[in-house]
Amino acid sequence: MATIRMSHTLVAILVVLVSMEAMSLVLGQGNGNGNGNGNGNGSGNGNGSSGNGNGNGNKNGNESDDTAVSHYDVLTPLTSGQERGFCKAKGACYYKTLVCPSECPQRKPKKNKKHKGCFINCGSKCEVTCKYRRANCNGYGSLCYDPRFVGGDGVMFYFHGAKGGNFAIVSDNNLQINAHFIGTRPTGRTRDYTWVQAFSIMFDTHTLVIATKKISKWDDKVDALMVKWDGESVTIPTDGEAEWRIMAEGREVVVERTDDTNYVRVTVSGLVEMDIRVRPIGAEENKVHNYQIPSGDSFAHLETQFRFSNLSDLVEGVLGKTYRPGYISPVKVGVLMPMMGGEDKYETPSLCSPLCKVCRFQRQSGLAQY
Repeated sequence: MATIRMSHTLVAILVVLVSMEAMSLVLGQGNGNGNGNGNGNGSGNGNGSSGNGNGNGNKNGNESDDTAVSHYDVLTPLTSGQERGFCKAKGACYYKTLVCPSECPQRKPKKNKKHKGCFINCGSKCEVTCKYRRANCNGYGSLCYDPRFVGGDGVMFYFHGAKGGNFAIVSDNNLQINAHFIGTRPTGRTRDYTWVQAFSIMFDTHTLVIATKKISKWDDKVDALMVKWDGESVTIPTDGEAEWRIMAEGREVVVERTDDTNYVRVTVSGLVEMDIRVRPIGAEENKVHNYQIPSGDSFAHLETQFRFSNLSDLVEGVLGKTYRPGYISPVKVGVLMPMMGGEDKYETPSLCSPLCKVCRFQRQSGLAQY
């Protein structure tokens, strides 16, 4: 009789353990294009996110969604090739295993143009979704076209700057991102048409520059990207993992290709993630908008979407200030081209200078400017 009771007890314990394991395993359904509302996942492990991002996180003692989204360990893939992540963020997903769906089994697909990537979200959503790892020019934190921004508050605006000028896009205690503008001014116009040709990402004692080369005749198959790390040119591999990475004072910096040419994702852990595309001004576009682009120059420029982590409440910059808590945009919402001024406040002496009238970033001693 005692033996029977013992057997029943062991069976009951086994059932409970199996049930707990089943609850902790979450299979992805691949059912989203993902316009998430967290403030980025800059410390991620290669997630494929093209979603929006401007949330302020939760306030319940758990990790904010900024860091929780990508706080996981990568587990061995299933025999089917589906990758897995073991969530370590305290919250809704704590100690759960998320499995990439069969529709997008890999977080970093090699042929991004044809395949979506698996985005593992260990934050409040606790889900996996399939997304193209591309900049969404209508999403939060985007900077595209004749510079058109979508702020952290979701409000769209234009900031034209000036041809040949450099402007602080984001300036905070531990991060500054400047942009270099190229442009043209057709006869009879009172302002320049402008586009972003380069970014400098400054943090700690380091500077990462992402820029376009000057291309006379555009060819999609020819890479127009140029990358520099602390003043030295960097080559991004085109095979294998197709990425360049380095550890810098405790931060991991990664530049990875998200297509064969002219698409990259830039990650500076704990600070920012950027999806970048290089594109030209096409002949039809030039004609429709009357840009009057000079011959022999395709005006290659950058389209970008930013996702930030750990911004302060006093962050500055053309885009940065739109992430302030309680920020109210001064632009006229509803007009065709709502304009944001402030060129005089945000202009910097050079692409890699942290100085402007309202800039907050102070470069740590160690490396010269480039």
